[in-house]
Amino acid sequence: MYTPTHFAADQAAITALLTSPSAANLVTMTEHGLLATLLPFVFDPDAGEHGALQSHVARNNPQWSTPVVGEALAIIQGPDAYISPGWYPSKAEHGRVVPTWNYSTAHVYGRLVIHDDPDWLAHHVRLLSGLNESGRDHPWAVDDAPEKFIAGQLRAIVGVELVITRIEAKEKLSQNRSAADAAGVAAGLRAAGQEASAAAVERVRGCPVT
Repeated sequence: MYTPTHFAADQAAITALLTSPSAANLVTMTEHGLLATLLPFVFDPDAGEHGALQSHVARNNPQWSTPVVGEALAIIQGPDAYISPGWYPSKAEHGRVVPTWNYSTAHVYGRLVIHDDPDWLAHHVRLLSGLNESGRDHPWAVDDAPEKFIAGQLRAIVGVELVITRIEAKEKLSQNRSAADAAGVAAGLRAAGQEASAAAVERVRGCPVT
């Protein structure tokens, strides 16, 4: 991934992308070409040297059963948004501004491991639902559903685990703009209802951009 130094994500940003409730595009190369599936995941920091992303696919999805050529790739996307040049005070000063796009992303490479094991899957779906239900007033749990029903659901899926070998991460969040322009971006994003993207701009500046 092309990453100028001033857009390189630090470890805290990488950890946030890995551990926040999210989904990633799992991309694998096969002898027949590329396969890709968007999957919710759980990060296990203790699996392998660099941790692992754990997820599952439908049993009928051919991606799990098709041999992978080389590394597999998971693409995690953080907040992203269109940035209008109209938000920059510098537009009124000299007009030398153009639109751009702000985003945070991580390209996670690794070895794909398949888990066709009901015990592994039962543990995984509890972790995954717990991560995404956390903070709700009345969180749903796997054990809220009938045991026989859950057993049938588990038979319909297969576990996939990306054991991480390396990560490339980038945060393009107006670091190359002046403090005034960054403040304009944060304000514009917030006015447009893009709170997560506004907060991301403020975070990379180390404080609220006001």
